[in-house]
Formats: sequence, C-alpha cells, structure tokens
Amino acid sequence: MAAESVSGFLDIRAAAPFLVAAVAFYFLVEQLSYHRKKGPLSGPALVVPFLGSVAPMIRDPTGFWDTQAKRAKESGVGLAADYLVGRYIVFIRDSELSQRVFANVRPDAFHLIGHPFGKKLFGDHNLIYMFGEDHKDLRRRIAPNFTPRALSTYTAIQQRVILAHLRRWLDQQSDDGGAFPIRVPCRDMNLETSQTVFAGPYLTKEARRRFEHDYNLFNVGLMAMPVDLPGFAFRRARQGVARLVRTLGECARESKARMRAGGEPECLVDYWMQDTVREIDEAAAAGRPAPAHTDDEEIGGFLFDFLFAAQDASTSSLCWAVSALDSHPDVLARVRDEVAAVWSPDSGEPITAEQVLALKYTQAVAREVVRHRPPATMVPHIAGEPFQLTEWYTVPKGAIVFPSVYESSFQGFPDADAFDPDRFFSEARREDVAFKRNFLAFGAGPHQCVGQRYALNHLVLFMALFVSVMDFRRDKTDGCDDILYVPTIVPKDGCAVYLKQRCAKLPSF
Repeated sequence: MAAESVSGFLDIRAAAPFLVAAVAFYFLVEQLSYHRKKGPLSGPALVVPFLGSVAPMIRDPTGFWDTQAKRAKESGVGLAADYLVGRYIVFIRDSELSQRVFANVRPDAFHLIGHPFGKKLFGDHNLIYMFGEDHKDLRRRIAPNFTPRALSTYTAIQQRVILAHLRRWLDQQSDDGGAFPIRVPCRDMNLETSQTVFAGPYLTKEARRRFEHDYNLFNVGLMAMPVDLPGFAFRRARQGVARLVRTLGECARESKARMRAGGEPECLVDYWMQDTVREIDEAAAAGRPAPAHTDDEEIGGFLFDFLFAAQDASTSSLCWAVSALDSHPDVLARVRDEVAAVWSPDSGEPITAEQVLALKYTQAVAREVVRHRPPATMVPHIAGEPFQLTEWYTVPKGAIVFPSVYESSFQGFPDADAFDPDRFFSEARREDVAFKRNFLAFGAGPHQCVGQRYALNHLVLFMALFVSVMDFRRDKTDGCDDILYVPTIVPKDGCAVYLKQRCAKLPSF
C-alpha cells in the first residue's frame, strides 16, 4: 500500500508540469482573445480566467457600472470593454451609438436579450427575441391593449388598487410610528395592479396567491448566479416562470370564450382577445390554420413579458417619484395644486381619463422622474454577427453590448443632474423634442416599449392620489438616495417615509 501511495504521488508530481502548462495556455489564449476583441477600447489590462469581473459586479453593481461609464467617458469614444462569466462585453455610453444598436435589432446584427441569461429564464418564445415581420405582426395584435379606450378602462382599476394599498400603508405606519420603507409595498401594489389590469376577473384568489409566490421566486432568481441545477435560485425561478405562463395562458383561454360570447372588455387580455377570436374564427371558417401567436400558452408568455416589464420598472419609478417630491417642495406644491383643480378625494369618484390628460405638469414630473432615474439603466443585446459600430470598431460576434439609457439621460439636457420637470412642461424649452434621442428610458427602434403610455399613466395616477391623500416626509439618512440595483434601480434605503393621512376620509369607489 505504501508503495502504491508513493507511486500515485509521483504520478501526480510528474503530471503537475503538464497541468500548469495547460492552465497557463488557457490563460494566455483567453487573454489574447479578450485583447483581440477589445482592440482600442478602454478596459482591464488582464481578466480573471472565465469569471472576469463578475465578483466586483455582484459585490457592488453600482460601483461596477459606474466604473464602466467612467472608462467610456474618459476614453473619449463612449465605449468600454470588460469580461463576465466567459462573455466579452461592451458598455455603450454614447447616445448615438446606443441608437445604432436599438435600430439594428435583426438576425444578422443585434438580438435584444433583456437579461444576460434571459433565454433560459424567459424561454425562447418571447416578444423581445422576435424580429422582422413576425415581430411587427405581434405588435399589431398588441396595439389594441393600449388605445385611449383601453387605457381609460385601466385607469379606474389602477386607482382602486392604489388606494387599497395606500390604506394598508397608513395602517402599517401607525403600528409603530417609525419610518416606512415603501419599495417592497410598492412592488406588491404593482404586482396586484398588473394582475388586475392584465388578467382582471380570470385570476382567482388562490391563483393570485400562487402567482405571488412564483413571481417572488422569479425576482430572486433574476439576481442569482445562472446555475440551472436543482436547489438553486435560478432553477426555481425558471420553474416559477413556467407555472406563471401556464396560469396566464388559462386566463387567455377564458377571455377568448367570454369575448366570443360578446362580453365587454374588462382588462387588457380582453382587449387583446377581441380581435384575436375574430381572426381565429375567420381562419377556421375559411379552412385555414389559426393565425400565429394566438395559442393560449403563447399568449400567456407574452402576458408575462408585460408583467415583468410593468412590475419592477414601475416600482423603481414610484420610489424615485416620492423621493423627488419630498426633495423638491415647490414641485410637490405644483402637483398638489394641479390635481386639486380637477379632482378631490371627497368626490367619491375616480380620476377620469380626461382629467389625467389635464394634469400636464404632473405628466411632466413623471417624464422627469423616468429621465432622471431610468428604471432599467441598461438594455443588454447580443451581437448575432460581427457589427461595425463605428468606423474604427466592430463588435465581435457573441459579444454582449450594454447600451446605457442611464448615461444617455444625462447627455444633451441642460443642467442634466438637476431634477427639473419644467424641461418637459415649458413650451419654450420642449426638451423632450430637442433631446429626444437622449431620452431612451423606453428604448428606441423596433423594440421600443409598447406600454410606455400605460407606464406613465400609472406613475401620474399614483402621484396624483398619493399627494392628495397623504402627507409624507422622507427619512433622510446618509446615502439614503444612493442607487441600489434590484435589478432596476431604487433608493438604497428602500425609500423610507413617514406617512400621515391628509384628507378627512380616504376615497372609496
């Protein structure tokens, strides 16, 4: 036995130089590949084998992306390079270069991925992964979901949910009198709003309970390492998404039956299914197969896309809106005065769609919130083929590019660091027109957010109700408004506020 042990030890020692040489060769090849792809771009001189800069990104996401932005700015070309988990990445700070990426989403150029491991998490059949005529056809089918008539239907639903949650916030605040962090309550409110607006009467209480559980698994997995093995958060998230899609597919099936029977639309899926069932029935009568993208579970997948887009982004914007209103008493006073001129909590009626249109300054505040703190700071794309981004730099195939809508939001606009809603309100300034190409919070090009009007309406309604029924004060602590990635950006302290009922009685309708 002793001889065998010595022999084994000698074998390992004999193999050690070859192992060291293999590791060194791998390291050399990886560094050369990284530098070949990086070319003249600013970036680390050496990268950690395979992992790259993933450790600092997980440890301090804000610091990591700030470093990318600083490198891109100091380089003078608006680009920076790095390496994450075996993938070469390009950070894009320059607005015009970001516009080039957004405008060239097609099979032979850039593919929108939304999340570096999005296909595993969301599945292949997803709106953001579609191209060309197929993508245009689906957006045509989605268009009825966001007409003025549809948005008017959602307005009353949104307000009922918002007020129910504001009532809970007051109850929770009164329990101990301490500061009340609103980030998680905002997320819960937005999840219920999305469920009710999108699926309306088709989600039972039990289905909603399961829905919230699975969506929480998804949220956790979204920020986890992409380990698709049993017991890991990423696997649980992927399984949760599959269940959510099946649930929403059932909602689509029930909506089809109700719309076919002549029911009036009560939620987003109803507006969608109205034309869908007509096209399905016309195809069946003519002996043709059902049109593309009309299968129940496929529609469930698209509904989940909407839910994801509406959920965390709205939570981010609501938190930053409260923080901004607290920090700018003059803005808060103008919003309160404008809302009071068209609506009162004592009216017993919800704010109408026409009254929302009259809230011009509040709408400008909403746009400035989204510009000043764009919820999704970056929109990842992958290069399906080499793409010449500039005269002197070609993005290599397989690279993940990160157009930074956050950085674009602070370019062009005068005094861009200031929170100034008048930039979008003043007819003399009209910065939304003058600097339109820098306002990229909703994307640009063929994949520009189809629900942006709904998102802005939701923010306007929340602010109108919140400032009318609440007196609030931010719990100001050092660093409370520092940016935290979760994965959209929110105030570091969860936007803690002291709340007090402002009106004699909370409205109920």
